[in-house]
Amino acid sequence: MNFSKILRQNNIFEIVGQCADELELETFVVGGFVRDLILKRPSKDIDFVCVGNGISLAKMVAGKLGSAKVSYFKNFGTAMIKVDNWELEFVGARKESYRRDSRKPIVENGTLQDDQNRRDFTINAMAIGLNTSNFGKLIDPFDGVNDLKLKLVKTPLDPMITFSDDPLRIMRAVRFAAQLGFDIEGDTFEAITGTTERLSIISQERITEELNKIVLSPTPSYGFKLLYHAGILEKVLPELVALKGVDTINNQSHKDNFYHTLQVLDNVAKVSDDLWLRWAAILHDIAKPKTKRFNKKVGWTFHGHEDQGARMVPGIFKKLRLPLNEPMRFVQNLVLLHLRPISLVNESVTDSAIRRLIFEAGDDLEALMTLCRADVTSKNLAKAKKFLNNFDKVEKKMQEVESKDKIKNFQPIITGEIIMETFNLKPSKLIGEIKETIKEAILDGKISNTREDAFPFLLQLGHEKGLKAVIKDLS
Repeated sequence: MNFSKILRQNNIFEIVGQCADELELETFVVGGFVRDLILKRPSKDIDFVCVGNGISLAKMVAGKLGSAKVSYFKNFGTAMIKVDNWELEFVGARKESYRRDSRKPIVENGTLQDDQNRRDFTINAMAIGLNTSNFGKLIDPFDGVNDLKLKLVKTPLDPMITFSDDPLRIMRAVRFAAQLGFDIEGDTFEAITGTTERLSIISQERITEELNKIVLSPTPSYGFKLLYHAGILEKVLPELVALKGVDTINNQSHKDNFYHTLQVLDNVAKVSDDLWLRWAAILHDIAKPKTKRFNKKVGWTFHGHEDQGARMVPGIFKKLRLPLNEPMRFVQNLVLLHLRPISLVNESVTDSAIRRLIFEAGDDLEALMTLCRADVTSKNLAKAKKFLNNFDKVEKKMQEVESKDKIKNFQPIITGEIIMETFNLKPSKLIGEIKETIKEAILDGKISNTREDAFPFLLQLGHEKGLKAVIKDLS
């Protein structure tokens, strides 16, 4: 196969080839870019390997590209060039050997063959020549093109050695399968199941980086099922594995919450690329094993699993080295509130209940409704349609209340400063209590969030608490 026509559509490849000829360096474009070129997938990262000094090649290329931004990493013998929307990485061909207790290889200069031998999978071990003598020629020693046709993830060398040397490749195998919709070749998958204990030498950050890429794949349930069957998921996220299984008492069974969760995740993935909304889907029922009870009258219950689940979120995020700031709070809020919208369907539900949900969800309200809709996984189409129609009703009610009361992310008109000035008070717990009472009164619809309503209410509260107002008119 020859890709010279395609490569000439982007002058970067000809510039690199010209520089390689001038420096008399055999040079190739390798790895993911070649794979994606054959699959006709977009790619903005290009890896170049030369038999020799990659930094020297990068310096000359950067000079010819003019305004390119260059970063050199002399310790690793690599260089990175950012030009337009492209990220170009240059490295000398290497051969690697590994120690048992580390995934960091001992690196030596090598040939192209050495470099292809060290690649993780056959579909990533292809190279295309860039010198005048072989410009556009595909070099595919492990038949990666055929594996692309067969949709297979397969190691180029003995998979037991491949995964034992660098156990992160275990996660990468699942990630590529999930991203591309490929199968993992039989011997390769068997080697994964036999080397999972080697993941213990990989940092949690690297494992989570691959896990997030699986979460962001087109059908993430596929990746999670592979992780489960390989025995990886119980090591990485045992709380999710605990959802698996069905208990039956008195001929009454609950659904398998593991597969339900994966379906919810896929439902979210169909409509959103938001990583944290997908994590909310993964964790929305995470406390069901802890809250599962059987009641003779009503059958299986999971009372309070949303509250318990929200309490579990920070611990899971901390363990996985996920961010403990805004993303964690977003996921926690959605887990806590995911049952609330459906309870608002009843015609007798008050505006107060709707106000509270709008206020508590804040900017997360749209994401919450997306999660709630995704949570409908019934195979009974009539039942599923009824649930989804109910959510339409809830959203209409919320829109009506919000347009009238402007409650989303509202701040009470009466601030702590106003309370202190009105009663000549210093900062204290009492100020917070008064503010909370005013907020509750607004959410309950007893008063509007206006000075005309809220200030007289404040004066009344002060009177009840024995406070003397020094300011009796806010105007």
